[in-house]
Amino acid sequence: MSDNNKIQVEIMGLAASPASGGAYALILKEVSGTRRLPIIIGAFEAQAIALEMEGIKPPRPLTHDLIKNIIDALGVSLHNVFISELRDGTFFARLALNSMNTEIDSRPSDAIALAVRYGVPIFVSEVVMDEAAFVPEEEEGDERSDIEKIVGGSTKGGERKPPPKMTRLEMLQKQLKEAIEREDYESAAKIRDEIRSLSQGD
Repeated sequence: MSDNNKIQVEIMGLAASPASGGAYALILKEVSGTRRLPIIIGAFEAQAIALEMEGIKPPRPLTHDLIKNIIDALGVSLHNVFISELRDGTFFARLALNSMNTEIDSRPSDAIALAVRYGVPIFVSEVVMDEAAFVPEEEEGDERSDIEKIVGGSTKGGERKPPPKMTRLEMLQKQLKEAIEREDYESAAKIRDEIRSLSQGD
């Protein structure tokens, strides 16, 4: 497929999806346009993406860190990732490697977890964008509102008044550090989401 049929996207957000049994919605945004592409991914892959985006380095390499280390040790590097197909409701992706004239099949969640570690472009097929992407009703709208509309939920703790922001933020940051130290990445991801929600509420 030619580059003209590849649309570059960037990660707009990642949020828990209440309707998907603990899965997460990864929202990709068209770089040169307004379309959004939501992809439902597993909690482990969501954590792998979020930890890297937040610059949180676990004490031992996670699976995607290990894959990157192996690729690097073989003298190869990732050039880009390409979400190439949507078939029967399932997205398919490919990894393009430097120094090799080959592409490797991948789940989009794994491909994007590697893309954020390498800092390489993420592309989506024009056909996939036409089929699964949408244009938000209000282009200037709040990003978090867009994500909440997609995942069908609202931010946690909306029904009760939170404690004072600085005190709550300090407590969450302490809990995040403790969760990472004990390698409880599921809790760390949830705490990170609460910190982000609190910060965006300023």
